[in-house]
Amino acid sequence: MDLKALRCFVAVAEEGHFGRAAVRLHLAQPPLSRRIRDLEADLGCRLFDRIPTGARLTPAGKVLLPEARDLLARAERARERVRAAESVREVVLGTVAGAGLDAGPAALAVLRRTHPGLRVRLYEAPVTDPTGGLRERRADLALTRLPFDTSGLTVRRLGSEPLVAVLPADDPLAARPRLHVRELAGRPRFRLPAGTDARWRAYWLASDEDAPGPVVTSAEECLHAVVWDGVTGILPAGAARRHARPGIAFVPLDGHPPSCVVLARRTDAPDPLVDAVAAALADAHAAAPNPPPPRSAAGTQPSARDSRAAPAGQTMSTGSP
Repeated sequence: MDLKALRCFVAVAEEGHFGRAAVRLHLAQPPLSRRIRDLEADLGCRLFDRIPTGARLTPAGKVLLPEARDLLARAERARERVRAAESVREVVLGTVAGAGLDAGPAALAVLRRTHPGLRVRLYEAPVTDPTGGLRERRADLALTRLPFDTSGLTVRRLGSEPLVAVLPADDPLAARPRLHVRELAGRPRFRLPAGTDARWRAYWLASDEDAPGPVVTSAEECLHAVVWDGVTGILPAGAARRHARPGIAFVPLDGHPPSCVVLARRTDAPDPLVDAVAAALADAHAAAPNPPPPRSAAGTQPSARDSRAAPAGQTMSTGSP
């Protein structure tokens, strides 16, 4: 199938109108219509119903739309990779909720020596996307956290990170040296939007059901909700270092599995340079000393057993855990 015709098809499908699609593509409408007719002739089926308000996808058109988007994305990626062979190559590293970022400087120092022409660009994904942009092809590699649906991805475990309860500093629980996750039950807390990966939502809510509270999409919105709405929530222990500020307390949390930090990538995109970045990050994470354990509002550290990271470098099977 002709890529230009597929671009025309996607534009009409998204705009729902031939005229608006022509404007978007900087084409006159007759050539656009001809390309759609040629595509329909090639496929042997009608892709659009012409209606008074524009154009509506037929059942066949609805099947073609995701396939066309995927083909166009693959073609663009191939074009970028070919061009990159003659220029500075860039690997996009997606990150979620600060996972594994402490290993970044050491990994980059190695890569500068071994791959001097390589640029690593950081993409900070919203907390609603545990794949770190992999499924949307915004990233080549992701530092993220389980659990979430890992179908189509290869996941490598780096270690684990304890959790903290985050709550207003004047909350009675804020003065406690530690909290059990059961003590947060029934309290309003920040929550993730409907449609977010179900395993991911259930883990960070510590529940299979939604609790009342504001919907958030970023770490900053989580903290804003604590200060302004008086809610509680669960965050990785590193948040106590990265996001410390007046009005918020971080208390070490028991009774809930620690956050599993992983490297993830798409199984359909083998790439030696992505391999090199992944290996550098894994080695740096394994060699890095454990960060200091989080302190509660009362200044008590959790025990060494609670804060110890899991062995790094373990390869997990492809597919959902």
